[in-house]
Amino acid sequence: MAVRRSGSNIVLGVTGSIAAYKSCDLIRRLQEAGYSVAVVMTKEAEAFISPLTLETLSGQRVSREMFKGAADSWEIEHIGLAEQADLVLIAPATAHILAKLANGLADDLICSTALASLAPKLIAPAMNTNMYGHPVTQANIKRLKEIGYHFIGPTEGRLACGTTGLGHLADVMTIVEAVNAILK
Repeated sequence: MAVRRSGSNIVLGVTGSIAAYKSCDLIRRLQEAGYSVAVVMTKEAEAFISPLTLETLSGQRVSREMFKGAADSWEIEHIGLAEQADLVLIAPATAHILAKLANGLADDLICSTALASLAPKLIAPAMNTNMYGHPVTQANIKRLKEIGYHFIGPTEGRLACGTTGLGHLADVMTIVEAVNAILK
C-alpha cells in the first residue's frame, strides 16, 4: 500500500454516465498512487453503479444526499468535503453537471462541494459525441476553464449509444497522471 502524503485527499464526484463503472478502477489507481478517495455520487449515478461497491473500494462512506449527513455528526457535509479536498475530481462528468457547475448551481452534493471548495477541480467528461460537441456544452467548458477548472479528455472511442466518436472517458491512468500533475 502506498504511503499517504500531505495533499492527498481526493473528493471524487461520480455522475450518471455509463462510464461510472470506471470509477471503481479509478479509485484503486488513485489509492495505489497514495491518495485517499472520498466518493460523492449523484442519484443518477446509482443507476449505473451501487454506493456499496464504491464504499467497499474507497473504504469510506459514499456521500449521496445534500442534507443527509452522519447521524452522529453536526458537520455540514458539503462544507466538510470541500475543506478536506486537496482536489475535487469529477469523473465521469455529464453535460448536465457541467451546465450546473458553469452556472453556479448548487442543488446537489457534487456541485455544492465543488463550489465550496478552494481546491483545484479536475473534470473528466464522458457523454455522447453530439452532446459533447453541442455549442452550449462547449460554452460551459470554456466558462469553467476561464475560472480555473482543469479538464482531461474526453477521447475518441466506442460510446454506449453504439457510435464511435469524441466523448469517451479519458483512460483511467491518464486521469491519475493529471491528478499527479496538479497536486505535485
